[in-house]
Amino acid sequence: MGSLGVVEDVPHGITCRFAAVLSTADGRLFVKGVPADDVWGRTGQAWEAAVNAVVTAVSPRLLWQVEVGGWELLGFEAVDGRHADLSPGSADLPLVAAVLEEAQKLKAPSGVGLPQYVDRELGGAVSSTERELLLGDALLHTDTNPHNLLIGDGRAWLIDWAMPAAGPAWVDVANTAVRLMEDECGPAEALEWASRFESWRGADPAAVAAFAGATCRAWEARVGARGARASNSRFEALGAGREV
Repeated sequence: MGSLGVVEDVPHGITCRFAAVLSTADGRLFVKGVPADDVWGRTGQAWEAAVNAVVTAVSPRLLWQVEVGGWELLGFEAVDGRHADLSPGSADLPLVAAVLEEAQKLKAPSGVGLPQYVDRELGGAVSSTERELLLGDALLHTDTNPHNLLIGDGRAWLIDWAMPAAGPAWVDVANTAVRLMEDECGPAEALEWASRFESWRGADPAAVAAFAGATCRAWEARVGARGARASNSRFEALGAGREV
């Protein structure tokens, strides 16, 4: 890694407890980590390491993985950027679409045991028929919130692959469209944005309805009807937008 120079602390997310950009004689790198006894955090980092070789077109390359001093650390190529702005009319929206379009080409790697999205996220809220509609072999990020979308040098990066899954490619488009709605885009604008993706245009309306309905049921079971109302209204709009 070379001799250590400047250490820049950066805000960390829910899947890590430490994050910093290190400047060394060999260049800059981004390091994230969790305590060695953090089972959930280590699971996320293990997934991130397992899929990194597949996602380097859209995400920084993993350079190393070490355990030292009671911490498990991942070292990535550092990229300069800011979190994406998903609000109406934002100049970031085409850049986010471009990186997600590239990510749509990725297939779930074999041999790493990736779960199906429907089983991990919606297992208790779908029928067997609905489950069949939501199986797929695309590699899904599953958490395309603005903090995982960095904008810099005229492009977007999709970072933090700690919760990957397999499923239909349009699922990441659907979840990102909901993120647009959360950032004050209206349903019509979010659906128009989603319509640029071939996977979304070709999605089976019955599968989208199953996805939206199961997501609403799962979230209501978790937080209650009142707590789920705002989020569920967005997924309902998403499902309605793909009805035949």
